[in-house]
Amino acid sequence: MSFDVMLSKRLGDVDIAAAFADGADEKGHATVLFGPSGVGKTSVLNMVAGLLAPDSGHVRVDGETLFDAATGVDVAPERRRAGYVFQEPRLFPHLRVGANLLYGAAKGAVLGDSIGFLGIDHLLDRWPRSLSGGEARRVAIGRALLSNPRFLLLDEPLSSLDRARREEVVRAIEHIRDVRKLPILMVTHDAAEAERIGTRIVAM
Repeated sequence: MSFDVMLSKRLGDVDIAAAFADGADEKGHATVLFGPSGVGKTSVLNMVAGLLAPDSGHVRVDGETLFDAATGVDVAPERRRAGYVFQEPRLFPHLRVGANLLYGAAKGAVLGDSIGFLGIDHLLDRWPRSLSGGEARRVAIGRALLSNPRFLLLDEPLSSLDRARREEVVRAIEHIRDVRKLPILMVTHDAAEAERIGTRIVAM
């Protein structure tokens, strides 16, 4: 699985541009978009996910064109099979954790088999409001994985977490990268996070 991304977008007074490509033979890699707040890192994730239309450029994943301004290709977000974990967990407050996890899950998805490594089995009957920040983030990651994505988009997944909770989430991401071999495109403004998680770092 490889990313081949070249995008540009003007939002207000900000010009956003990103270009990176990973080798097609790479497995289980994590590309990290690193830079200060306000440079458009999250906008790049949204363009890859199909939630924001670029002004120019292309998005190709594993050789499949998801967007190409020159040819008019623009695959609908739901057909891109991107597992997106937003900066805020965005769990449904009226659904218990188990129902949140299964919302949008792929047919035949099994909680234990798919996300047992996240250590959230004991949370299934809890309400989202009762979760710690680290628990909520791991539930959000689990929900994204249960949709059977081709790749995972992570927007500042460690923000606002204390050291212990950050370590829990980092280990989960490392498992996805190294064991599940699921390609990751992640945003962070923290250099230590970028160095630890990223197999490729793209400065913005």
